[in-house]
Amino acid sequence: MYDVSTVGLDIAKQIFHAHGVDSAGSVLFRKKLRRHEVLGFFSQLPRCLVGIEACATSHHWARQLRAIGHEVRLMPATYVKPYVKRQKNDAADAEAICEAVTRPTMRFVPIKSEEQQGLLMLHRGRELLIRQRTMTINALRAHLAELGIVARQGDVGVQSLLGLVRQEGSDSLPSMVRAALLPLVHQIEQTTAKISAFDLEIQVWHRQNETSRRLASVPGIGPITASAIIATITDVSTFRRGREFSAWLGLVPRQSSSGGKDRLGAITKKGDAYLRRLLVVGALSALRVSRTNESRGIPGAARLLERKPYKLAAIALANKMARIVWALLTTGERFKLQPRA
Repeated sequence: MYDVSTVGLDIAKQIFHAHGVDSAGSVLFRKKLRRHEVLGFFSQLPRCLVGIEACATSHHWARQLRAIGHEVRLMPATYVKPYVKRQKNDAADAEAICEAVTRPTMRFVPIKSEEQQGLLMLHRGRELLIRQRTMTINALRAHLAELGIVARQGDVGVQSLLGLVRQEGSDSLPSMVRAALLPLVHQIEQTTAKISAFDLEIQVWHRQNETSRRLASVPGIGPITASAIIATITDVSTFRRGREFSAWLGLVPRQSSSGGKDRLGAITKKGDAYLRRLLVVGALSALRVSRTNESRGIPGAARLLERKPYKLAAIALANKMARIVWALLTTGERFKLQPRA
């Protein structure tokens, strides 16, 4: 049909745009395809390089196109944007993708498997339920505070408020207030049960995965963090060293250097915010352990607290944990605590 070498595919919900060129870079076609036409069109093409922006449904389409023989590469959308000429539209995006995928310095996103995406869905669903539960708890606290009822922070305080609302025979709350707040109480309890079900699913997967168990040998990393790392990092070899992995997570200082003078600021907060948050929370936990028993924590964690404020030390430790994770994924070993001399 075409002597095509490279195709840029701009994906969407229903309308797709394909831009194809030959080995010399000459444009062969600009096609607008509906969703059901995509696989049929690409099955008629000879084996070629297909570029797609890494966005919603991109991993699905990458697997589908790879199954019919094409080489598929995913790219971050921010890396494709500089190749868009003048006006932005779907056809121009497809042309920019076709151009960007051939650049020798372009960075690509490894294609995730269905298992990895399913595991990530467990994590995303769990995070959504946690946010919803937090919002409902805050609403319950605010409503009761209007009546002068304030509980302590944490789960103990929440349980006391839930018990107060459930006491139907008590005169501590007007019946109208109890009728308004009981649905919130039920929602909090149901959401908590669903979160526990998600936790159980992740725990079951974690126990069956040897790599996830190895990562959990690092102090501050448990089944949630370990499984999230496995689901997110398809190919650790894309990072040449541990610092590249921690930089990808946004745990390194932001640079604003010029004229041979290095200027470092706060951390960049680039990359996956969910993984970064899990590592920082784990670092806070590891610091607490190191305060009481340094032999059970990460080496050097207690000394960090001597030089830096608590939260700054947690960020530095999260950076170190990210590098340890990269080393374990690369070497296939478990984390071993070194006895102090």
